[in-house]
Amino acid sequence: MNRKLVLTPKFKRIFRKFVRHNRKLQKRIEETLKQMETDVFSSHLGTHKLEGELLGLYACSCGYDCRIVFSVEKDKETDKEIIVLISIGTHNEVY
Repeated sequence: MNRKLVLTPKFKRIFRKFVRHNRKLQKRIEETLKQMETDVFSSHLGTHKLEGELLGLYACSCGYDCRIVFSVEKDKETDKEIIVLISIGTHNEVY
């Protein structure tokens, strides 16, 4: 099921800062985002529900120490599921 990715302003800002420090990760992150559009729950993404303060959100892996935090929501206009990208960073940065 294809889902549209929605990048929040916070995600865009953090993404730019994150890849500035590690350019090699940019390609891997872009590949992960494409895979998320195709199948966000693909086993190799390691998508999982979060708990605690991040309850209701999901995270997936885009490398050894790179995580993307997102939510799966319904678009009010189209009534289709969308993926709202919230944050990206190392395990310690996003959790």
